[in-house]
Parts: sequence; C-alpha cells; structure tokens
Amino acid sequence: MRTPTETCAPATPGTAADRPASQDLTGPADVIVTGARVRLGPGRFAEAVAVRGGRIAAVGDAADVLELAGPRTERVHADGGLVLPGFQDAHIHAPFAGRNLLRIWLNDLPGRRAYLDAVAAYAQANPGEPWIVGGGWAMEHFPGGTPRKEDLDAIVPDRPVFLFNRDVHGAWVNSRALELAGIDRHTPDPADGRIERDPATGEPTGTLHEGAAYSFNDHHVPLPGRAEWEAAILAAQRHLHALGITGWQDAWVTPGTQAAYEALTADGRLTARVVGALWWDRHRGLEQIDDLLTRRAQGLAVVSPRAGLGSGFLPTTVKIMTDGVLENHTGALLEPYCDGCGGHSTNSGLTYVEPELLSAAVTDLDRHGFQVHQHAIGDRAVRIALDAVAAARAANGPGLDRRHHLAHLQLIHPTDLPRFAQLDVVANLQTYWAKSEPQMDELTVPFLGPERAGLQYPFADLHASGARVAMGSDWAVTTANPLEQLEVAVTRTDPADRAIAPFLPEQRLPLDVAVDAFTAGSAYVNHDVQAGALAVGRRADLVVLDRDVFAPGFASADRVPVADARVLLTVASGEVVHRA
Repeated sequence: MRTPTETCAPATPGTAADRPASQDLTGPADVIVTGARVRLGPGRFAEAVAVRGGRIAAVGDAADVLELAGPRTERVHADGGLVLPGFQDAHIHAPFAGRNLLRIWLNDLPGRRAYLDAVAAYAQANPGEPWIVGGGWAMEHFPGGTPRKEDLDAIVPDRPVFLFNRDVHGAWVNSRALELAGIDRHTPDPADGRIERDPATGEPTGTLHEGAAYSFNDHHVPLPGRAEWEAAILAAQRHLHALGITGWQDAWVTPGTQAAYEALTADGRLTARVVGALWWDRHRGLEQIDDLLTRRAQGLAVVSPRAGLGSGFLPTTVKIMTDGVLENHTGALLEPYCDGCGGHSTNSGLTYVEPELLSAAVTDLDRHGFQVHQHAIGDRAVRIALDAVAAARAANGPGLDRRHHLAHLQLIHPTDLPRFAQLDVVANLQTYWAKSEPQMDELTVPFLGPERAGLQYPFADLHASGARVAMGSDWAVTTANPLEQLEVAVTRTDPADRAIAPFLPEQRLPLDVAVDAFTAGSAYVNHDVQAGALAVGRRADLVVLDRDVFAPGFASADRVPVADARVLLTVASGEVVHRA
C-alpha cells in the first residue's frame, strides 16, 4: 500500500487541460444557433450562440452573434426552441446497456410474453451463440418479482440463458445455466445474495438475487472481448448523444470496459467526456487500492485528440455498493421490513461492506485522491455511507475537493438530511423512479409500511437542506432520456400516464433546479469546469430542443410536459454528434 506521501496529485479532473484555454474565438464560427432561446441560468436567456474551435465563441443578441458567420458556418435556426448546456448523466451503465442493445434488449417490452418472444427470436437468429445473454426484464411482470426457469427452458432448452433484470440486482436463468454452474437445492446462498427456491422442494426456481447473480455472471458467463465492449460503448454513445447527453459518469467500470474506453479515447471515437467509477470488489479489502491506483494512472495516460478541451476518459472515481434494493429486501434499513401483512419481519436488508471497512476504504481513497461514488438505497445504507465520508473528512481534513456523492437515496432518515450539506456530499438523484408504478405499489410500499413509504425520494427536502444535487438515469435500469427524468422530477408522475396521481407531490423540484441538476450539478460531480453552463470560452457542449420548456404558458399548475420536447441537435466539444 502506498503512503500518502507516495501518491502525488489528487488525479481528479480539473487539471490545466480542463480549464478554458486562452484562444482566439473571433474568427468565423463553425456553428451558429438562432431562433431558440439560449438559457444562461434561472430567468436569464440570450437569443443566439456561436461555436468555434470546440468552444463557445459568442452568446448574445442574434444580430451580434450572426456577425461571426462565415461561408462554411453551419446555421441552425430552431424557431421556438431552447438551447441548454449538454446534459451530463451522473450515474449510468453505458457499456452494459449498449451490449444489451446489441443482443437482447427487454427494457421497452410490455411483459413476460414479449420477453420470451424476444429471447426465442434472438436464440433462433443466433444458433452459434453458446450463451444467450441480455437483460432488462421488470420484476413487476412476475409473481413476487421472480421469473421461473421453466419459461426459458421451453424456448431455449439446449443452451444456457442469463438475463439481468432491469435494475441489475437479479438475474433470470434457465435450467441449463443452473446445471453448468452446479447450482441445485444443496447449494448454499452466498453471504451477499440469495438463490430463489421452490418452497416445497428447495430446488432453484430460476431467479438469482444480488451476489448470487453477480457471482454467476463473473464465474460462468463468458466475458466480452475488447472489440465487443467497444461496439457496446459506441452503440450507447449514439443513443445518449441523440438524447442531448454529452458526458457521463460510468458507475461500474471493469478492467474490460476500461480497456475499451481507453481504446476509443486514443483514436478519437469517444466523443463524450466520461468519468469512470472503478468497481470496488466487496469480496476484497483495502489491498485493492493499489490496483485501483494502477488503473487510474493507466487510464489518465491515454490522451484524447480532444484533450485540450478536457474530453476523454478519466478513471478518477471508485464505486462502492453499500446495499441492494428494496424490491428484493436487500436494501439496508434501520428497522426491519414489514411482512406485507401488517407486521414486521426479522430482515433489515444487507450491507455489502461492513461499516468499519467502509469508513477505512473511503478514508484511504479520499487520501489517495479518488472521488467515491456510493450506491445507497435504504436509510441504514445512507447513514453508514455518510458516516464513512465523515470519517474521511475527520482523518484527512475538509479541504480536499473530492466531490463524493451518494446515488439513488430512496429512503433517508430525516435526521440525516442536513448531513449532505454539512459534509459537502452531493445527492445523486435518479428521479425517474419517484412515481407510482406497479413495482412501487406492489413490491415496495407494502414492505416499508405507510410511514417509511412516505419518506421516499425526498428531492425537495434535500434541496431545501442545502445539499448539492446532481442527476443520473442509471440506464439501462430505466430510460436514459433526461427530458422524461426531468418531468418526473418536477411532477412526480409518469410522462406516459399523466392522469395518475403524483407520488408524494410535496417532494417535487422546480424546473430550474432540476435542469441545473442535470447540467451544472452533474458537471460539478464530474469535476468538469468547462461544462454545465453556456459562456464564452467554455467547451461547446450543448443541446437544442424543439420547444422552449421555460416559455410562458408551456406549463400549468398540474402539467409540465417536459418529455414532449425533442432533441434537434447535440454538440459535444464543438462537434455536431447528433441531428434529428
């Protein structure tokens, strides 16, 4: 283990390459956008924006900006539209989502029958594939949230099938997969997961929860090669650029996905700016920090052709899973789950890194210059995650600009709300989950009880407490579309069914706050000083919408249809990466 004096710079983004360079921005523009209002901040708008040499060259009155037009300038007139800084997703799984897009993508399908049809069609079209893999199924479409192996056996009896669910906390497998892994009724549950079993026979039914799914995937499912990971990231990047996303934080970077990101960075195919959160192995201890330091140095040594603009792949974060999810009762709670029948169980969920080790890990990572990105769903997980940051602050001092953040935050004990601001911990919100839907109504609320259920996703309380807020999708868990997520943040209703009563409407966010969270807030988390706002000299990351969601009359007291807007143009580092 290196000592603090042996590690040099904190290696967080924000180096000289990330600061706006002194540059001539007065020549002919590459792109000029007019006709749309250009949002400069809450209540502040300009008429036009110009891009030159990868940076914003001018923002202001249309007549003045158009003076920068030359014979090769691309002019975009978006009458009635809106220009925003490029969205940044603060918590996403782009390689895994991209891989499913190229294989079996179940996320947008309506239920069990459609899932099986898609799996059967893929298996038939790919007879040479030794494994059938993909994912995106939703728990709500199966009794108790647990699909069975017999359904898969009926369509793919001869090859193993492994399908992660939508939230990637469980997997659906067939009998052939269980057989190859040697999993039967005598196989014990892992300490960090559960094998779903038939209550009468004890035989595995075909659902693996948490660590049982991860261990199966790590030890039995063939790993993609670098070329496949590269293709997956590029597929994801195309999708994300089409949604106005110009940068993200990848919340689960493995050695394989890191190698692919590095290759795409080196040859210029990575047009987004990506911060990589290196995965913390919960089966190891502090000794893994040496490996993480080596991987960070390796990644930062790869130079992007856009390096002068602060772009590329920056593996400067570590992701730690503190607990599971509430739907399968692995989210860590301060008090036990209800039994769904008016009483309480003895189960308070799981913690994947014990509190003492978590505090030591965050303290060491903080000292070595890493940002720490913690998954925290239940109120006990949130508390121990905050305790770990408090330990790091106490040991290393409060002046280190690490920008640690906690993601998901489904349930926070009210006494812990002010600690986010006190510890300068960013609340990384996945807003699309804060709405009524079958998974919430059937698999979550009955097992929390009415009091705790009423504390879920306290976005407004976090903002009022002074916490910094950022936003991310957790795609492919749910949609990557920032406009759909923003609508849920400000309405607490599903854009697909606006007639449904809002879910805990007192926790709605104002639209200005939500947009700033998905732009400036996520740029802050990513140490990206050039993004998050439209100002002369900053990197030209911007998105043009077909309508102005801030226009008077666009929204009413009970309807803010942000998701009706569409992306016309996305510009990343001055390059047009998407046109509608």
